[in-house]
Amino acid sequence: MEKSNGLRVIMFPLPIQGCVNPMFQLAKILHSRGFSITVIHTRFNAPKTSNHSLFTFLEIPDGLSEKDKSTHDVTLLLTLLNRSCEAPFRECLTKLLQEKQRISCLIDDAGWIFTQPVAQSLNLPRLVTNTYKVSFFVGHFVLPPLRRDRYLLQQGSEQDEPAEEFPPLRKKDLLQILEGETEVLDSYSDMILQTTKASSGLIFVSSCEELDQDSLSQARKDFQLPIFAIGPSHSYFPGSSSSLFTPDQTCIQWLDKQEDNSVIYVSFGSVVNITESELLEVAWGLRNSEQPFLWVVRVGMVNGTKGVEAIPEELMERLEEKGKIVKWAPQQEVLKHRATGGFLTHNGWNSTVESVCEGVPMICVPSVWDQLLNARFVSDVWMVGLHLEGRIERDEIERVVRRLLLEPEGEVIRERMKLLKEKVGRSVKENGSANRSLQDLVDYISSF
Repeated sequence: MEKSNGLRVIMFPLPIQGCVNPMFQLAKILHSRGFSITVIHTRFNAPKTSNHSLFTFLEIPDGLSEKDKSTHDVTLLLTLLNRSCEAPFRECLTKLLQEKQRISCLIDDAGWIFTQPVAQSLNLPRLVTNTYKVSFFVGHFVLPPLRRDRYLLQQGSEQDEPAEEFPPLRKKDLLQILEGETEVLDSYSDMILQTTKASSGLIFVSSCEELDQDSLSQARKDFQLPIFAIGPSHSYFPGSSSSLFTPDQTCIQWLDKQEDNSVIYVSFGSVVNITESELLEVAWGLRNSEQPFLWVVRVGMVNGTKGVEAIPEELMERLEEKGKIVKWAPQQEVLKHRATGGFLTHNGWNSTVESVCEGVPMICVPSVWDQLLNARFVSDVWMVGLHLEGRIERDEIERVVRRLLLEPEGEVIRERMKLLKEKVGRSVKENGSANRSLQDLVDYISSF
């Protein structure tokens, strides 16, 4: 680590896996550049502080009931957190500012909407992190007007046509997004827009010019504030993770026994839920493909069950002949492994970027929200993966796994992915776009 510069940064992650990891990656980067780090966090999904001995941690109550904590409605969860955390957060931050140390700024996630007025009232600059692809963050603010204009009722039946309002989505993707929550989500999105515009800067922790050049130009016009695209941030500290789940390391030893590029890695992330029927279709599809697989079935992923218990014993025995099922995996290690030849993914942005950085082609099974856009970039724009188009059926899964791992089409996709990996990899190296943006961010924070 470089010598301390005497400046402290306060960080406040949203307690969701997809936001926690990038926030801690950013914290490690800033600490390596001389900043002291204090993390304010909720009791809900509290980080494992023992993994981060160089940081100071302060816990605040979040007011969530056990019922609240178990909800699958992410928008509801974030709304409740924003409602109940404001008072304890203000109290905690006020006490920190009264101590005799130089606090440079607050860095928190765009999903915290009460922190902007709190920071402003305390004369503390607030920088906002965002974990979406830039094009989704910039574009998703068009969704409330589209919904209000009765977009759903105005569309024809050609659902595979491009959605001109939100490229590269197709109409069926946009319809799927618009069919989600309405008033609560629209109001929340509007508050994110307003509080982000009022902030002192916007940090895209998992994007770079190479992945989002046009959208970054648009974002700078729309927001009129300093924007830093420093990602893929995990590349600065490879293998570093702040997982809220305990990864099963035995899967790495299992991968060691497999042939190069032979394994399909399957994970739907930390939030997505599937039905028992979909679980069985995936299981049969993987088994019938006759290819080795590593499959993450986290506890609570399957609606109404704990997870793998929904798979009949006879099928489980057949699955174990070819693959390995774990409750959570060290994803960066898995994607980096020589045996991993493809990633069947929900296309959360973190997972998508990690796959690009390791040169692993994808099979896209997006479920909600930004996943649908990320999948279109993978399959239609960069052409580094195949899209299941919502067909979670055993025959389709068997077919697409074999296409990717065994057929000439898969080799072509792998070559395209190799080129994209090299392009994005250059961004975090000296004089790369992300590296320059990171240095600009460090200089900016130091100027407060």
